Amino acid sequence: MSERAWYRSIYWRIAIGFILFLAVMLVLQGGLFLWIVARADGALPSHALVDFASVIASDVGNEIEQDPKVDIGRYIRDHHGQMSRRIFVVMADGRFFATHPVPQSAAIVDRAKEWLARGAPAEVETIPLRFGRLIAFSRLFVNGVPVGTVAVQPGGPSARVLREIVPTMLLMVGILMLGGTGLAALLIFGPVNRRLKGLEEAAGRLGAGDLAARAPVGGGDEITAVANAFNRMADDLAMRAAQLQASDRARRLLFADVSHELMTPLTAIRGYVETLVLPDLKADHETRRRYLGIIEQETLRLEAIIGDLLDLARLEAGGGTLKCQDVPVTHLFARVMARHERQSREEGVTLTTCIEPGAEIVNGDPDRLEQALQNLAANALRYTSPGGRVELRAAAAGDHLVLQVRDTGRGIPPEHLPMIFDRFYKVDASRSGTEAGSGLGLSIVKAIVERHGGTISVRSQPGVETVFEIELPRRRQG
Repeated sequence: MSERAWYRSIYWRIAIGFILFLAVMLVLQGGLFLWIVARADGALPSHALVDFASVIASDVGNEIEQDPKVDIGRYIRDHHGQMSRRIFVVMADGRFFATHPVPQSAAIVDRAKEWLARGAPAEVETIPLRFGRLIAFSRLFVNGVPVGTVAVQPGGPSARVLREIVPTMLLMVGILMLGGTGLAALLIFGPVNRRLKGLEEAAGRLGAGDLAARAPVGGGDEITAVANAFNRMADDLAMRAAQLQASDRARRLLFADVSHELMTPLTAIRGYVETLVLPDLKADHETRRRYLGIIEQETLRLEAIIGDLLDLARLEAGGGTLKCQDVPVTHLFARVMARHERQSREEGVTLTTCIEPGAEIVNGDPDRLEQALQNLAANALRYTSPGGRVELRAAAAGDHLVLQVRDTGRGIPPEHLPMIFDRFYKVDASRSGTEAGSGLGLSIVKAIVERHGGTISVRSQPGVETVFEIELPRRRQG
C-alpha cells in the first residue's frame, strides 16, 4: 500500500482549518478594533475640534511670522501629518494645503473662503463631505492680520497609530495561531490522533491474521463507537474462526473414525474371502459355512454402520420431514417392550415401564421417537448384568415431557460422560463388547431429540444406576 500523503490526513485538515479560522477571526477582530478607534476619534465633541483647530492655526501663524517663505504644506505634513485628524490650510489668495489628500478639496476651499469672509473667529459646522462629518474652522492670523483659514476634520487612525498597532497585532496573530494550534494539537487532536492510530494498528493486525487484535477503547465519543464496532467485528471473526477450526477438526476426526470403523469389517471380509478362494484350501463343509457366516455378520455390520451414518447425516442436516403428532406414550413403550422382551427374559434382566399422571401424550414423530427409545433400551440391556433392571419412565415437567431410560448396569465413569454422545465414542474400560453396535446409536438419539426441539442428558453412578433423560416440549415449535 502506498504511503499516505500528510495533507490527506484528517488530523492535518482539522489543524489547517483551525489555523485559517483563527487567522480570519483575529483579522476581523483587528479590523473591528481599528474601526472602533476611528469611530472614537470621529466622535470627539465639537468644542474639542474647535480648540484643536485654534491650536493648529496659532502654530502655523507663528511659523509664518518667523519665516514668511515657509512651505506651509510641507510644514503641516511634517509636524501634524502623523495625527489621525485631517488638517487643511486655505489662504486668502486661494492656496490650499492639506496633510492628507481629499477628493472634495474644492468644496472645503469654497466653504473656508465663505467662512473667512464672514469674519467669524472659530466655529464647527457640517459640510457635505463623505460620511457628512463635522469640520472645524479657525482663522489664521499672521502679525494680527487674518490671512487664511485652518480646517480640521476627524479622520481614521493615524499612520503613527497604524505603525505601532499593526505590527503588534500581526505579532500577536502569529503567536496566537502557532501557540493556539500547538496547544489544540496537544490537548484536542493529540489524543484523537493516538486513538485513531491505535484503531488503524489493530485493523492492520487483524488483517494480517492476528484474531486477538483489539482496538483501544476509552471515552464515549464517535471514535469509541467505531472502536467498539471494530472489536465486536473482531470477536465475531474470532468466534467464526474457532467454529471453523472446530468443524474442520471434527470433520477430520470423523473421517478417521469412519475409515477405522469401515476398515475393521472390510478387513475381516477380505481375509476370509481370500482364505476361501485359496486353491489349495482343504476345509470341510462346516468350516466353510462358519467362514461364510462370519463374512455375513461383518457385511451386516458394515451395512449397519453405513446406514447409521446416512441416517445421522440426514438428521443433522435437517433432512427428512418429521411427521409430528400426538403420540400415546403407552404405544411407544409397548413397541420397545415387544422388541426387547425376549432378550430381557433370556438375559435375566427385568424390563418395566412407568407413566406418571400428565405424561400420557407426547408430541412428535412416532417412528423417530421409537427409534431413539429403542437405541437407549438396547444399550441399557446390553450393559446390564443378569438380575438387573431396565425401566422406561415418563413424567410431566411443566411445559415439557421427560422420557427416561434407567438401568442398573455397570455405569459410565464421570470422565467419559461429556463425550458419550460423540460419534464412534466407546467407553472401553466399562462398556466393553461394543463390537455389536456401530458406535453411532447415541449420536443418532441426540440428533433425533434435537430435531424435536428437545435436549438429552445422562447421569451415571457406576455400579448403581445410569439414567438417560430426554426432555421434549409438549408442543413442538414450528
